[in-house]
Amino acid sequence: MKNILIVAAHPDDEVLGCGGSIARFAAEGNDIYSLILGEGVTSRDEKRSHTKRSKQIKLLKGNIREASNVLGIRESFIFDFPDNRFDTVPLLELIKTVEKIKEKIEPDTVFTHHHGDLNIDHNITFRAVLTAFRPMRGEPARRIYSFEVPSSTEWNAPLALSYFAPDYFVDISETLEIKINAMMKYKSETRKFPHPRSPEAIRSLAMLRGSQVGFEAAEAFKVVRILY
Repeated sequence: MKNILIVAAHPDDEVLGCGGSIARFAAEGNDIYSLILGEGVTSRDEKRSHTKRSKQIKLLKGNIREASNVLGIRESFIFDFPDNRFDTVPLLELIKTVEKIKEKIEPDTVFTHHHGDLNIDHNITFRAVLTAFRPMRGEPARRIYSFEVPSSTEWNAPLALSYFAPDYFVDISETLEIKINAMMKYKSETRKFPHPRSPEAIRSLAMLRGSQVGFEAAEAFKVVRILY
């Protein structure tokens, strides 16, 4: 790995999905970039109002930068696609946004959402990434992985269609607390235990994934594509 791009639908997804791995990869000398597509808050109203939520959107953008600094992300690219309404946006617009960042940084490794997540924006982000990184001659990305997001990946049904079956694990025993510290920058998105986005639950999931492969703590991913 050298240039790694994290493509996430919402602020905090990048931390929940692979924050520990980001911190480890950054410490190992890789250049990490994040692309956050959605503004992450307007779905809480019956009708979308960017103006009404402008202060919260500005706050979340600040949270992204604070969390990025904790994790060691080199640069974050932040967009304002409508929260939980990606299905109202032409897929081509999302694809072109991903392609624009792809051309800028030429990542060799990409992490993004799992296709089976409950959240519609996560599903569509996965499709946009898969399209933007079609395996044609000259494509820089040799590895694509999908991550799990607590309170989305495990909440979908039927499990036969949506089940997250990881086959790539990253030891985050040394960076788990960095991940949790980064998540705490998103005060509006963190919840109290037993919610999956609580610090206790995040730590428990990491310990569970670690126990599955002999680590103290791990993040789990599903391989989408590896070209060697």
